[in-house]
Amino acid sequence: MSRTDLGMPAFPEAAREAVRDGVLRANLRHATYTIRDKRARAVAELADWDRLRAAGKAVKDHTLRHLDRYLIQLEAAVTAAGGTVHWAVDADEANRIVTELVRATGEREVVKVKSMATQEIGLNEALEAAGIAAYETDLAELIVQLGHDRPSHLLVPAIHRNRAEIRDIFRAEMGRWGRPAPDPLGDDPRELAEAARLHLREKFLRAKVAVSGANFMVAETGTMVVFESEGNGRMCLTLPETLISVVGIEKVVPTFRDLEIFLQTLPRSSTAERMNPYTTMWTGLGPSRGTDGDGPSAFHLVLLDNGRTDTLADETGRQALRCIRCSACLNVCPVYERAGGHAYGSVYPGPIGAVLSPQLRGTDSEIDASLPYASTLCGACYDVCPVAIDIPEILVHLRERVVQGGPVTRQGIRVRIRPARGHTAERAAMRAARLLLDRPGALRAGERLLARARRLAPRRLPGPGAAWTDTRALPSVPAESFRDWWARERGTRQ
Repeated sequence: MSRTDLGMPAFPEAAREAVRDGVLRANLRHATYTIRDKRARAVAELADWDRLRAAGKAVKDHTLRHLDRYLIQLEAAVTAAGGTVHWAVDADEANRIVTELVRATGEREVVKVKSMATQEIGLNEALEAAGIAAYETDLAELIVQLGHDRPSHLLVPAIHRNRAEIRDIFRAEMGRWGRPAPDPLGDDPRELAEAARLHLREKFLRAKVAVSGANFMVAETGTMVVFESEGNGRMCLTLPETLISVVGIEKVVPTFRDLEIFLQTLPRSSTAERMNPYTTMWTGLGPSRGTDGDGPSAFHLVLLDNGRTDTLADETGRQALRCIRCSACLNVCPVYERAGGHAYGSVYPGPIGAVLSPQLRGTDSEIDASLPYASTLCGACYDVCPVAIDIPEILVHLRERVVQGGPVTRQGIRVRIRPARGHTAERAAMRAARLLLDRPGALRAGERLLARARRLAPRRLPGPGAAWTDTRALPSVPAESFRDWWARERGTRQ
């Protein structure tokens, strides 16, 4: 995954810095409130939403159980339609493949659309190192790139920026990347969108190579599917002579008919629209592709693993691979709303990032070991997920892995990892609790001792417990233990 994020501090430290930024919190609060309210209204229009959700879950689970078969079928279908399929086991291999494909064209610049997977592998940096310029064409991605920033949201990568900040970025940076921003440029959304349109139009008309992702891949036909709202995807997918699509292996679905489910659930869960403004599908070169003015003459599909097969081996964690990147979980998460996306140290922020990144990258780094704790376990993310990913269940599962270590799959090999650093006290407390709960007599004695010492109960715990009471009120000790209450109220009846 992208190496630029792995040097970040643990989530609690990064989040502590973020919550002090009043402008950031105001931007996030306004955006997430607006998006989730619109989504709720769009979903409420469908009487069969729960059945669509269950159907989407079933299709994704079936596909993951038979992923090997469907990927082979996809490769055959893409090849039969005139495309070329490449397999990339990790980020380095994917970057090498794409770089070599671009070099083979003789070009030194590419335009990009739907590039979350390429951000995951750090493709822009790899291309830059090879002397190739990569230009983002989604409006929000353009803002992030011009601002020398990082995405902070799955759907709206520049959600942490307000209109005034975007205006200043366009004024200062557009001229260095191509066509300058109009002078004067205000912060009206229509002015900003027009400035971006004029800036990007130059690149669309000049580019000979495009790099895309895909929302779905259809094994039955070899069809790639891109959902987008601005039309830039249509420009990237039709104007250049060479199209290179980098797509995670989990994005495959078995049949064209399966798209019926996601054509309804994805737009409503992401942009709160009944139908996506632009849905582009292409199958290899197609019967008429390759002719003059009719789309790319070469199509390459790079199937990206990069930890996905290892994730698939985890019976509990594999459900994260169902994700269709709608971002609904981010918009309802109280932690994301306050901390923002950068604190997660990954291209995948929010609740889904807290369970996906530690599985794709492992829990060796400080940031990845802390991500399973970036949640209140309130369950709001599960309630809104259109493919019913039980994110709280995976979070608890990963917390156990961080604290206890144990067997995991790494690069296809079953290994046993050691517990992460900093959890010695937690492991000791859990062992002590297990010993105590296994001995009723000792538990009863402890309860009586605490009951007699209730007046001495501290407001703040000492040692490692101080981190807990720094942000929480220590509950008061009840007047009597549950055992005593039970004996008094129910004991005589028995």
